[in-house]
Amino acid sequence: MKNATPFAELTGGRLLLAAFVIALSNFMVVLDTTIANVSVTHISGDLAISTSQGTWVITSYAVAEAICVPLTGWLAGRFGSVRIFVACLIGFTVFSLLCGLSNSLEMLVFCRIGQGLFGGPLMPISQALLMRIFPPEKHAQAMGLWAMTTVVGPILGPILGGWISDNLTWHWIFFINLPVGIICALAAIRVLTPAETPTTQLKIDGMGLGLLILWIAALQLMLDLGHDRDWFNNGMIVVLGLIAAIGFVVFLIWEYTDKHPVVDIRIFRHRGFSIATLTLAFGFAAFFGSIVIIPQWLQSNMGYNATWAGYLTAMMGFGSLTMSPIVAKLASKFDARLLASFGFVLMSGVTLLRAFWNNEADFMALALPQIIQGFAVPFFFIPLSNLALGSVLPQEIASAAGLMNFVRTMAGALGTSLAVTIWDDHSKIARSEMVSSLHPEGTVRALEASGMSHSTIVGTIANLVDKEALTISVNHVFLIFTLVFLVGAILIWFSPRAKGNVEGGHAH
Repeated sequence: MKNATPFAELTGGRLLLAAFVIALSNFMVVLDTTIANVSVTHISGDLAISTSQGTWVITSYAVAEAICVPLTGWLAGRFGSVRIFVACLIGFTVFSLLCGLSNSLEMLVFCRIGQGLFGGPLMPISQALLMRIFPPEKHAQAMGLWAMTTVVGPILGPILGGWISDNLTWHWIFFINLPVGIICALAAIRVLTPAETPTTQLKIDGMGLGLLILWIAALQLMLDLGHDRDWFNNGMIVVLGLIAAIGFVVFLIWEYTDKHPVVDIRIFRHRGFSIATLTLAFGFAAFFGSIVIIPQWLQSNMGYNATWAGYLTAMMGFGSLTMSPIVAKLASKFDARLLASFGFVLMSGVTLLRAFWNNEADFMALALPQIIQGFAVPFFFIPLSNLALGSVLPQEIASAAGLMNFVRTMAGALGTSLAVTIWDDHSKIARSEMVSSLHPEGTVRALEASGMSHSTIVGTIANLVDKEALTISVNHVFLIFTLVFLVGAILIWFSPRAKGNVEGGHAH
């Protein structure tokens, strides 16, 4: 019947409440992908760890989330979408509490992994549940609601994380999830039960899952620990590298030959999907790496507190909100490769602007690239998603979407690890070069004559050198990212033109 919802119990106010609960749950999980970005400096200072170690709080969450995304379909089919949705909400809320109570880096990273494991399935399941409870003619509006929470979450994350870290303590960036998680879980049990999906005894590719966890964990540990342990001069890092490489190869062989793979890598036989996904990985690695190190540089060098670092980081969100619906319409009229290439070139130009930042830059000089980047992001994200999913068979779209999100999330985690490592390593090189060319004797004598003590003068000069070295190094990282975006702009043209359109729900 026209305008009838699929479930008689979910009509009127109950339907709106169900949609609100699903959207709010998705918003909470997406918010946590960026809320810690501006709080790394606070967390590092409080736990007496380096900034590079502080970023493990971000990468551990992303990696755990990436591992669980491919399992979402199996979990929903085996236990029911609503049950998994509620279980993930409860688990995410419990680990949010434990994150807030953490008093060591080890405990915090462990609890962030728990958050990621339970948060990973919530995004795709929330999308599927919205499509399930609304009638077909309302699917576009349902996906609009889901997309809005997905876009707004990362925008508000840095603002909220910065304000909480400055005015309360960093622990509260996790504690704020508690009331939301509890209310959403109770409401979901109350109103979503009629929309439960049928279950069946599905087989799980246990070997494939084990190999997936093994090589990803080894790779991320190698990237996170390598910097502190002198990379491949350390036996542990060599072992981790070998485990990651061998595990990855064995994983590919196993998944390709298994009848029920946890990750259906056969989808990579479609050239359009492979090229679009690889291009998206390049772009997202550089994009996410940038939005992680910018707040840290602002706080360590520019004197910004976490709140203002959050404001500046989030300024790209307004352009993304404005352009997303426009780019979605353009994607149905123009070649997706052209739109994506334009987006990458624009991102490359913006990143090149950042490569000339200095310690005297004012707010607008720092904000302008953020604003332009906001307009550029939808141009590479939406067309690439459409191109990738438009290149596979209709029955493969769900698996392809999960695989694409897995690759994108992993690329973000790897991009962050590499960006922080390059930044830290190059800053030491820059500092060494600056110190070797310094001849401060005349400056020291002049400052001593003005009444400053020798120790104060030495400390001031050392501080200035450190700040300049950090800025030179961050500019070096942005130059690398500029080249990465240019590679993406070229790489996408190796993909064949999209054959057809993809429904908006999958493209998001």
